[in-house]
Amino acid sequence: LKQVFNKDKTFRPKRKFEPGTQRFELHKRAQASLNSGVDLKAAVQLPSGEDQNDWVAVHVVDFFNRINLIYGTICEFCTEKTCPVMSGGPKYEYRWQDDLKYKKPTALPAPQYMNLLMDWIEVQINNKDIFPTSVGKCKEGVL
Repeated sequence: LKQVFNKDKTFRPKRKFEPGTQRFELHKRAQASLNSGVDLKAAVQLPSGEDQNDWVAVHVVDFFNRINLIYGTICEFCTEKTCPVMSGGPKYEYRWQDDLKYKKPTALPAPQYMNLLMDWIEVQINNKDIFPTSVGKCKEGVL
């Protein structure tokens, strides 16, 4: 269990929405709809009068936080020894490329690939040019 709760390796801090903001209200609405057993199509439908980019941004952040929790529960069982390849079954192998350290698609053990992926996603979510913290400040074509 120690590895599961090692926040430096398995969990990323949840991105919080400031209470009292419109995004916080959208987050509460999204949470309520997902926990109520309603139809998923209705749960993700854009609420009337809300900005589509803000609504999508809230769901992306919530999805990232949920994936982090799931990953945290399995990461101690998927080691470089037990999971030497990041794959999607026998037909698909995922390779990492970030144009920084990994300039070409590179085969990596699943845990290393997942850590790089989660770090990369977190950087994207925390980039205020992509995910502005103010409602209605999203650039056209960017969340």
